[in-house]
Amino acid sequence: MTAIRGVGAILTRTRKYFGTDGIRGQANSFPITADLALKVGMAAGLVFQRGDHRHRVVIGKDTRLSSYMIENALTAGFLSVGMDVLLTGPIPTPGIAMLTRSMRCDLGVMISASHNKFADNGIKLFGPDGYKLSDAVEAGIEELIDNDLTSRLAAPDALGRAQRIDGVQDRYIEFAKRTLARDLSLSGLRVVVDCAHGAGYKVAPAALWELGADVIAIGVKPDGFNINAGVGSTAPDALAAKVVESGADIGIALDGDADRVVVVDEKGELVDGDQLMAAIAESWLAEGRMVKPGIAVTVMSNLGLQRFMEGLGVSVVRTPVGDRYVIESMLQNGFNLGGEQSGHIIMTDFTTTGDGLVAALQLLAVVKTLGRPVSEVCHRFDPVPQVLKSVRTSGGRPLENAGVRALIEEVNLRLGANGRLVVRASGTEPVIRIMAEHDDPAMVAEVVDELVAALSAAAA
Repeated sequence: MTAIRGVGAILTRTRKYFGTDGIRGQANSFPITADLALKVGMAAGLVFQRGDHRHRVVIGKDTRLSSYMIENALTAGFLSVGMDVLLTGPIPTPGIAMLTRSMRCDLGVMISASHNKFADNGIKLFGPDGYKLSDAVEAGIEELIDNDLTSRLAAPDALGRAQRIDGVQDRYIEFAKRTLARDLSLSGLRVVVDCAHGAGYKVAPAALWELGADVIAIGVKPDGFNINAGVGSTAPDALAAKVVESGADIGIALDGDADRVVVVDEKGELVDGDQLMAAIAESWLAEGRMVKPGIAVTVMSNLGLQRFMEGLGVSVVRTPVGDRYVIESMLQNGFNLGGEQSGHIIMTDFTTTGDGLVAALQLLAVVKTLGRPVSEVCHRFDPVPQVLKSVRTSGGRPLENAGVRALIEEVNLRLGANGRLVVRASGTEPVIRIMAEHDDPAMVAEVVDELVAALSAAAA
């Protein structure tokens, strides 16, 4: 894993099935089909059959209609190679990471497309240690998917068994609560929580209520189609309006699988993952809770965060986009805090992946400790002007266009040491994302528009 430093980067990652966060696409279209899910179950099951014990996989899902189809196909694949399957029903992605470890499973699977619209879905895999798989392991699974595995199917008396397990939501709630000091209460805080009609719709309100908060919950009526529809971390307007209307102290918005969080302060103003990391990091540093004075963030995090942290004597290491790359960097550097501007916050003292609820609880602990409004607690730095735009592609390779590459180099020179540029192909959608930041907002807008026009022409 190589940290990305400097003022600019072009990031691409091509893989047949796996992207930056598992396998993702439109449900019932390649690669999110029942046929491929069956093969993923077979291939992953074979890769993770290590030793002579009875092997088990735990499978969770979010609330999308297509999750039923993918769940059954994956189950059939795992059973066919002799792996037992434990089915949890809707549960946050970090809940699956936790259960994989606590239930001594050989593999964990989460069926979700995170913040994407309901028509999409995805498959995320976790190893027995609760961490997302490495590129090398994913490559090995891909190779098996494309092979004929008939000769490796289990004998009739060695087929796996499947069963639904109860009580897993309660286990996750208790796990999340235990990340706080036992004597800490959220009593006196009015909290609006938006669960995006997704995987956290039961556990997040319950955990906050059990901790003593006055809870107002929205986005908690999933119907298979409304996940992330006008609610959740990518659509926080409804949350902001509810916070102001109800006079709440804070609003918390999860995404579809509850592994990311954004916050709205008491004024209805949005707080992104960069500000959350800054607030938590400053508190942990003061309390001596940082294992090392450093955090890992992606290339998308604001330059203002980097300047703020370095002003505290905390180093900042940048990684490609994707929380698993952040985690890899954290483990390599010995950091216990890292995350993404989008709201994936990772705290290796507690979790092995992004956890929206746990991150929210840690922030609430800071708010209670300081006794100050969220608008003050969560404004640790002034962001450097930043513009992010996307260009949709249709299978071409506009990043390989000579004119585009020349323009990127020129823009990097224009931004200089006071700015940054990142141009990357998304690992979850067929788009190219352009992000630029500089102390001069006019320059940022200008260079991003130039790149959008060039990429659009090259992608046509």
